Amino acid sequence: MSDGNLPLTEPFGMRQMQTVMAGRDRPPMVDTLDFDLVEVEKGRVVFEGTPSRRVYNPLGTVHGGYAATLLDSATGCAVHTLLNEGQGYTTLELKVAYHKAMTEQTGPVRAEGKVVTMGRRAAFAEARLTDASGRLYATATSTLLVFDK
Repeated sequence: MSDGNLPLTEPFGMRQMQTVMAGRDRPPMVDTLDFDLVEVEKGRVVFEGTPSRRVYNPLGTVHGGYAATLLDSATGCAVHTLLNEGQGYTTLELKVAYHKAMTEQTGPVRAEGKVVTMGRRAAFAEARLTDASGRLYATATSTLLVFDK
């Protein structure tokens, strides 16, 4: 199965992520929270977004769920790049550590996810959420179940 001009030598999941990055087949959630897939390679992805008041909690800072969503997306999609056709995955566990609060003044943030290990049934990935100056806002580790669809 070909994905337009994407080479068939890439894993099926990698080709799917390249399609998303090209603006096709965008998951609706990225529009809801206003973030984008900006880099993709085998075992690594980067999402970028700019938190706004739309994602504030009652304390007047960005809700932790915003960071968790970017980090979960980064870890999951990093694993997705290594999937073969007919495979899927789901997050079994996501552990997030919050290092610094975000506000709308934080500006653009980047969630970089990388696969640590990829097995037949389980994958382990990690991600970091930083601002344009490299300040660390949150980190995550994730355990993912890999399965045949």
